[in-house]
Amino acid sequence: MTTGNCFYDTGSFMKTAALVIFIAVYAVMILLPKRRVWGALAGAVLFVILGIVGFGDLAGTIDFNVLLMIAGMMITVSYFGMSGMPMKIADGILDKSKDLRMVIIALSLFAGIISAFIDNVATVLMIAPVAIAISKKLKVSPIPMIVSIAVSSNLQGAATLVGDTTSIMLGSYARMTFADFFFMNGKAGIFFAVELGALCTIPVMMKIFGKLRQPVEAKEKTIVRDYVPTAALDMTIITLIIASFFPDRPDMTNGVVCMLFALICVIWSLISTHKNAQVKTAVSEFDWQTILLLASLFVVIGGITNVGIIDDIADFFVKIGGDNYFLLYTLVVWGSVLISAFIDNIPYVSAMLPVIAGISRIMGIEPYLLYFGLLCGATLGGNLTPFGASANITGIGILRKNGYEVSTKDFCRISVPFTLTAVTAGYVFLWFMWR
Repeated sequence: MTTGNCFYDTGSFMKTAALVIFIAVYAVMILLPKRRVWGALAGAVLFVILGIVGFGDLAGTIDFNVLLMIAGMMITVSYFGMSGMPMKIADGILDKSKDLRMVIIALSLFAGIISAFIDNVATVLMIAPVAIAISKKLKVSPIPMIVSIAVSSNLQGAATLVGDTTSIMLGSYARMTFADFFFMNGKAGIFFAVELGALCTIPVMMKIFGKLRQPVEAKEKTIVRDYVPTAALDMTIITLIIASFFPDRPDMTNGVVCMLFALICVIWSLISTHKNAQVKTAVSEFDWQTILLLASLFVVIGGITNVGIIDDIADFFVKIGGDNYFLLYTLVVWGSVLISAFIDNIPYVSAMLPVIAGISRIMGIEPYLLYFGLLCGATLGGNLTPFGASANITGIGILRKNGYEVSTKDFCRISVPFTLTAVTAGYVFLWFMWR
C-alpha cells in the first residue's frame, strides 16, 4: 500500500508540475511576446530537469523532420528573395488588384491553394517573401498579409490527405485514400467543408481590412537576376507533393528534401558570379529563434502528453458527450478548436482517434462524422493564437526578422473571426452531410 501511494503521489506531482509549467509557458508567450522563445525554452528545460521528459527521450520528442524542413525552406526562400522573383510576383499581383484589401485576400487564397497539397509551414515560407515585397513597394506594414497567409494555410491543410500531418494521421488510422477526402460513401468529404469555410472567410477578411482601400500599382517593374532559386523552390514543392503519395516513406523525408534543395542553392551561389556574398546574407537571415521556439514547444507538449493530460482531455469528451450524438460531435469540434489553440494538434489527434473509434463502435455508428469533426476543429483551432500552429510561429518569426513585432491582440484581431467563421461553416456542413 505504501509503495502504491508513493507511486501515485509521484505521478500526481508530475502531472501537477507539468500542468503548472505548461500554463506558465503559455502565459509568458501571451503576455510577453518578445520573450516567447526564452519562456518556451525555460519550460522545456524544467521538463527535462524534473524528468517529465527524459534526456534520452528528447530525440523522439522533438520533431526533427519539421525543424529540418523549416531550416531548409528558410535557406531556399532567402535565396528566392535575393533573386528578385518575389518582387516580380508582387508586380503581377499589384497589377491585377484594385486595392490593398484585395491584395491581402488574393495572397491568402493563393497560400490556401498551395497549402492543400504541401505542409503549412512550407507554404508560409514560400508566400511570405511576396508579401514582404509588396509591403516594401507600397510602404505599408506586412503584418495583415503575413497573418492572413498563415491562418489561410492552416485552414486548407485539412482539405486533402496530404495537406497536413493530422490529415495524414487520419488517413492512415481510418485507412482512407486521397479520394476519400473528396467523396466517401456517396457523400461529400471534408474537402468541401474546408472550401466552404474558405469561401465564407472572404467577406470576413473584406470587413476586417475594410479600411485598407488605398489603390495599388507596380510603378517600377522588377528584373529577376537569378532563376535557380525559383527552380529550387518549385522542385521542392513538386518533390514534397510526390513524396506525400508514398505511405511508407521515411519520417525525415520532407526535411531531407527541403535541406537538399537548400544545399543546391548554396552550392550554386558559391560557383556563380555572386561568390559567397549571398551565403553570408542567407546565414544572417536564418531565423534561429523560430527553430528554438518550435523545438522547445515540442518538448513541452511531449511532457504533458507523457503525464497523461492529453488522455485526460480525451476521457473528458467521452464522459460529457455520453450517447448524445449531436452533443458529442459538437464537443469534438469546438473542444478541439479550444484545445488546439494551446496544444499541438498532433499528439491530441493521435490520442483522440482511437477514442472516437471506440465511441463509434459502442454507439453502432460510422465514425467518419466524428473523424472529420476532429480534423476540422483540431487543424483550424491552431489559428486562434499566435503559437497554436507551427505556421503561425513561422509567420511571426518572418515578421520579427523584418523588424515587426506582432502582439497577441493584433494577431487575434484577424485570426479569431477568420477561424470561428471557417469552423462554423465546416461544422454545419459536415453535420447535415454526415449525420
